[in-house]
Amino acid sequence: MSSVAATLPAAEVDALAEQFSDATAAEILLEAVERFPGRVVLTCSWQRTSSVLVHLVATQALDVRIVEVDTGLLFPETHEVRDRLIDRFGIHVETLRPRRTVAEQAADEGAELWLREPDACCGLRKVEPLERALAGADAWVSGLRRSSGGSRSTLRPFSLDAARGVIKVAPLWRWSSEDVEAYCAEHDLPVHALHAQGYPSIGCVPCTQPVAPGEDERAGRWAWTGKTECGLHRPT
Repeated sequence: MSSVAATLPAAEVDALAEQFSDATAAEILLEAVERFPGRVVLTCSWQRTSSVLVHLVATQALDVRIVEVDTGLLFPETHEVRDRLIDRFGIHVETLRPRRTVAEQAADEGAELWLREPDACCGLRKVEPLERALAGADAWVSGLRRSSGGSRSTLRPFSLDAARGVIKVAPLWRWSSEDVEAYCAEHDLPVHALHAQGYPSIGCVPCTQPVAPGEDERAGRWAWTGKTECGLHRPT
């Protein structure tokens, strides 16, 4: 089945974003599910925002595929919080992995590709599995927020990823990090243990560091480079 989202005019997506500019996260999610029944994918990195979105999907019993990309380089704490959320809400999580293991990639590309060519490594271990995850989808839900800064500062609740033929849905687009933390506390949600250890943004082990108080929340990602995004989320 071809993507319905790919045929939506950009002006219609802009109008949808404007219509839901004052909507709650739950209302934004519900609109995506009702507009694209059976074709909505939520990708989870298992940070606090994932805990919030899993809670919203589970408590509303929404028809959403929950997908993770396991790069083979994730922190043990990432797997731990995923398992706690599965146990708490009884959700099914679909796991997508790179086509090559870390060892196979090292044999083909050389050891520690992430140090030499981080964009290439992200392309192989994150972006390519994401493309498979989104195959057949119309709407892609993620935990992106404006308050993260950078290219995310112009985020809207709905936007068109024309290259992938999906509508990007950002239910938490206006939330601050404090909003996310408060929601998790209010609902007693499982959260990633590394958040309490100075890691506001968490990815792969070799490319993630803690940050100093008051520092940009993504400053610990690829800190030895000017890179701030892995390539999953491109400006739209």
